[in-house]
Amino acid sequence: MVAQLEMPYESDGLADQYRLIREHTERLSAPLSPEDQAIQSMPDVSPTKWHRAHTTWFFEEFLLSSCPDYSSFHPCFGFLFNSYYEAVGERHVRAERGVISRPGVAEVADYRAHVDQAMGEFCLNADEDVVDLITLGLHHEQQHQELLLMDIKHVLSLNPTRPVYEPRESAGPGRTRPLGWVDLPGEVITVGHEGTGFAFDNEGPTHEVLLRPFQMADRLVTCGEWLEFMADDGYSRPELWLSDGWHTVNGRGWDAPGYWVDESGEWWVHALTGFRPVDPSEPVVHVSYYEADAYARWAGARLPTEFEWEHAVGDLPAEGNLLDTLALHPTAVRQPSSGHIDQAFGDVWEWTSSPYTPYPGFQPAEGAVGEYNGKFMVNQMVLRGGCVATPPGHVRPTYRNFFHPPSRWAFSGLRLAR
Repeated sequence: MVAQLEMPYESDGLADQYRLIREHTERLSAPLSPEDQAIQSMPDVSPTKWHRAHTTWFFEEFLLSSCPDYSSFHPCFGFLFNSYYEAVGERHVRAERGVISRPGVAEVADYRAHVDQAMGEFCLNADEDVVDLITLGLHHEQQHQELLLMDIKHVLSLNPTRPVYEPRESAGPGRTRPLGWVDLPGEVITVGHEGTGFAFDNEGPTHEVLLRPFQMADRLVTCGEWLEFMADDGYSRPELWLSDGWHTVNGRGWDAPGYWVDESGEWWVHALTGFRPVDPSEPVVHVSYYEADAYARWAGARLPTEFEWEHAVGDLPAEGNLLDTLALHPTAVRQPSSGHIDQAFGDVWEWTSSPYTPYPGFQPAEGAVGEYNGKFMVNQMVLRGGCVATPPGHVRPTYRNFFHPPSRWAFSGLRLAR
């Protein structure tokens, strides 16, 4: 399976980039059987074949449908594979995507080939005014590549035979360095995306923010540190929890991070790479905002704001344990402290204490694509930094991910601030 997950992302032009990104979605799907690709294990999860079809629908709906000589693949696919675009028309209920047995995996592959052939010609002749929309579609597909891995991890975790997505040998328990702190001064900073290169609309406009002096942890919180929180009854002490978090943790019976299993008194974890003992040196992953906030309070610290995170990361290159490493699981930081922020990109999405709201002056784009981000700016929290399932070239210091506070099927972890 390893060869199927190669990351050939070097491209010479838009059409080439389109082909490579689309092909990589198929590589990520290749280890899965047709039966794997049809399952929806909870309302937040979508079947793999749905991800493959929805990303195809995006190009068909927003680009090819305007071409007079283009013939749609199937008249019902717009209804089945529209996600949340109200302006486009009615759509199938999200929580019931798993009850649709047809189209099957083979027909979805035919759908992708049909659209890819048309898009190949479209990219070669694209005017400048639609290049940005094609680029948006490609970044949208990369988002779904990450979602595909998140979702199939949840699907496979519920199977008592413990199937493995992509086998990897575990390096075994290691050691990570002690937690250090980076001092950052108080100052007025400019946040948000500016300059050249792609960014989502929610990353702007740039604006000034006042920061007080603070410290940021130089690495992520580890599983070993989380085990100490658990041993100190962290999950059963109401004084550590936000009210809604306390209600959630008790209502759902949480006593450990997502995918952790108590095997005869020893904690094991379900990973995309196999079922194995929890490694104390690895960054903890699959914790909700509520859990991250409670841990930070227990540790005598707090979660950083998204602006503190962006400022602390500064001009660091967006490199790390992302999808191109093919590790598919967080890895420990072993090198000595550099006095700077490590593990800024990759491994886990880092919860911040910032609610997902629009920046001053934000205006969604006109038309249906304006529904891409703006309509979700309520009741969610911002995460920064990317994770093991984030494709390379997709994340940057200004990238704002967002999830609801109880969510933890994403590759989410934390870094402390104080």
